[in-house]
Amino acid sequence: MAGTLIVALDVDTRREAAALVEALDGAADFFKIGYQLFYGGDGFALGKELLAAGKRVFFDLKLLDIDNTVERGVAAIARTGATMLTVHAYPQCMRAAVTGAAGSDLTILGVSVLTSMDDKDVAEAGFARDTAGLVALRAGQARAAGIGGLVCSPREAEMVRTIVGPDMAIVTPGIRPAGSVVGDQKRVMGPAAALAAGASHLVVGRPITAAADPAAAARAILAEMRGHAIA
Repeated sequence: MAGTLIVALDVDTRREAAALVEALDGAADFFKIGYQLFYGGDGFALGKELLAAGKRVFFDLKLLDIDNTVERGVAAIARTGATMLTVHAYPQCMRAAVTGAAGSDLTILGVSVLTSMDDKDVAEAGFARDTAGLVALRAGQARAAGIGGLVCSPREAEMVRTIVGPDMAIVTPGIRPAGSVVGDQKRVMGPAAALAAGASHLVVGRPITAAADPAAAARAILAEMRGHAIA
């Protein structure tokens, strides 16, 4: 397959998000709802509306709490019919999430190291590993926990694929097509290169949502993705 494009609806209001979804009709049908929209723009209700309309929804909530809270929170999201949900890739948290998602089609994704972080940031956070080392540790723990996939920088996708094998999803933000602005991302890669490295799902926000023609921008990225088929 040629990989899957997920459009990040990183906007303030439900109205803005709904307008983007409408503008992308026929070009994209998989949407990420994160903190900004979920908490500030009625994103939970929008997500359920999109699901009812046959769209796929990725709730990027990065859950981390005691086991019972994570398990019950994941179960609540699973009941919506969402496709994907993120938790932080701590072993205890991932195991609780697996329990909460049991019996559903929800794919649990462990967030390894944010793409806005580099080695200096990881050291400042207190980890005695570099970025790649921490991602490798989290990848092994994610596989052991039995979750559906891992979120990592495209620069670590090849390494992660060797650790988790062919079946787990590798979801990569930090995708920047040629000519786009990097912004606050530090570990970025182009769409085709990310797929070649082993990513299965590419999360793209501003290069699509800030474009004058979001549908055209999405189609251009999809064209680049189709230029590389992943096994």
